[in-house]
Amino acid sequence: MVTAGDFRNGVTFEMDGNVYSIIEFQHVKPGKGAAFVRTKIRNVISGAVTEKTFNPNDKYPTAFIERKDMQYLYEDGSLYYFMDMETFEQIPISDSVLGDNFKFVKENMECKVLSYKGNVFGVEPPNFVELQVTKTDPGFKGDTATNATKPATLETGAEIKVPLFIDEGEMIRIDTRTGEYMERA
Repeated sequence: MVTAGDFRNGVTFEMDGNVYSIIEFQHVKPGKGAAFVRTKIRNVISGAVTEKTFNPNDKYPTAFIERKDMQYLYEDGSLYYFMDMETFEQIPISDSVLGDNFKFVKENMECKVLSYKGNVFGVEPPNFVELQVTKTDPGFKGDTATNATKPATLETGAEIKVPLFIDEGEMIRIDTRTGEYMERA
């Protein structure tokens, strides 16, 4: 059992005969009245996203999700193909299942494929990835008085903000959970 007060991103639970995964949560303690938990939840089976508020004391049964390491192979239209590292079986996964942080994944990277009773509902990329900067403006000396950043395009096509000293062709480490620059690789 999981209580609504223990909700975190990625927690899965059963409610009203459906399985839900938490996308976003916020614990709210208003000045008047009781505290509550505001969430954005995704129905694991249908993919529908809804917003719901919970009493922090509400209890729900935990849904057990299978997390399997698979290697991302290639993209074919709206399907992305992953290979099971043990059986070498390839499975196609629709782009609607992939999260926003999948833009940091390049071919041959290992990801965790999440499924519930055989239905794939999500793909978790590695927490940290090293990617090459393919396009960015040059930085200028003297612009370092604050934590100044500039936009950069990565080899996967994703765009992030990087410090001014990063140049084209450099390898950088990115936290895929937040989409932020971490350090040079």
